[in-house]
Amino acid sequence: MSSLPAASTYVVVGAGVHGLSTAWHLAMALAARGTGSGSDILLLDKAEPGAGATGIACGCVRNFYMTSALHPILRHSVDVWMSDPVNFGFQQVGYVSAGEANQISDYEAIQASQQAAGYRSDLYTGADARRFLAELWPDFKTTGVDVVLHELPSGYAGTRQMVWGLTQKCRQHGVTIRSGVEVTGYDLANGRVRQVLTDQGAIACDAVILGLGAWTPKHWALLDLPSTLRLVYPDGTVVEDADMWTYWRLREGEVYHDAPYRTAADRDPPVLHVELMGAPVLGPDGRELEDHLYVYWKNGAERMDRPGVQGGVIPVRIGPDAEVDPYGHASERYQAEPGFADLLTASMGQLMGRFEGCRPQFRERPNGGICAFTPDNLPVCDWIRDNVYLIADSGHGFKMTGIGKLVAEHLATGRPVAELQPFAFSRYADGRTFGAHNSNCPWV
Repeated sequence: MSSLPAASTYVVVGAGVHGLSTAWHLAMALAARGTGSGSDILLLDKAEPGAGATGIACGCVRNFYMTSALHPILRHSVDVWMSDPVNFGFQQVGYVSAGEANQISDYEAIQASQQAAGYRSDLYTGADARRFLAELWPDFKTTGVDVVLHELPSGYAGTRQMVWGLTQKCRQHGVTIRSGVEVTGYDLANGRVRQVLTDQGAIACDAVILGLGAWTPKHWALLDLPSTLRLVYPDGTVVEDADMWTYWRLREGEVYHDAPYRTAADRDPPVLHVELMGAPVLGPDGRELEDHLYVYWKNGAERMDRPGVQGGVIPVRIGPDAEVDPYGHASERYQAEPGFADLLTASMGQLMGRFEGCRPQFRERPNGGICAFTPDNLPVCDWIRDNVYLIADSGHGFKMTGIGKLVAEHLATGRPVAELQPFAFSRYADGRTFGAHNSNCPWV
């Protein structure tokens, strides 16, 4: 490998979805404005592109969020996915979320916000909701379901294909990618980074963009930023000394199926998500595994060596400290607990006849991964030092290719981007901290 350059106008740290997308879009934006090109951008990763959460994600692309500020970002993200669906491995099969009566008003608000953002979705309630599910999946057990939202632009993608596609886009536009380079510190002076320090030398720069996923807290500390902060909510509630970062352990895996997973019309099904707060999950022996049902799954596609599905359940909170390295499936510390397979397969069998008794078909392999969440479990996209821009997705990452597009617009023009403003770091002090939600899941 050639030596690192002594300087670069932009240094992007982290070659996951946000680092790759930002570098690619910034290269295009600079060239379009005649103010630079991809040769002004250096993208670093201590391992290789997609080595973190991006590479092991379930791959869902959806816009089902109770936080309306996320809906425009996902509209931009789908535009990115659809700009080259083949090279990004994007399957635009849609996304179906099903809930119970106490969630109808939430679903109505979500659909209204999606429509306002230009993101097409259909809403069904009562008997119409149950009929819609049964028409897609005749073996769907619709008892307890009172509302369904069907997102038409959504779908899923293969993680390896997506990482390959974004990496190629960067290289085609002249971005320099250096793998195996670890950032060890930052040369700070008067609130600015003069040099990015690495295990292979220092790099002078004008701006740094961080897309670090689970490694964000480490670099936050390297930049001498506080580990706790004061949160102010819109209703005036104040929380003192809240942890800036909280780690959560992901719980996702695969289940083999003897026949291809298809709809009644013999099509690749939409991604499915179901949350029934009043329905406990029962194991084959009748034992209660969880007091509520929350599950999602999709066609296993790229991740499977034979037909099956991939899905997951709610992540588990770890706390403000975690051992990030080794990461993912290589970490013995943060593997999904033994009972995860029971919970996932029982939830699936409770909803669809075809998956009844599927526990023996669970794919036994390491299922590990952690994410660093913000205080309100939503992204931070903002300058955290005078010339350091942070993209901290709070576990929402893989689907949000549009964040890189929007950040690149901001970097290239110097103007604020409306879609990113709700996710400014200043929200915590200014009384715009995002608040409560009607779900058991932190991804809201």
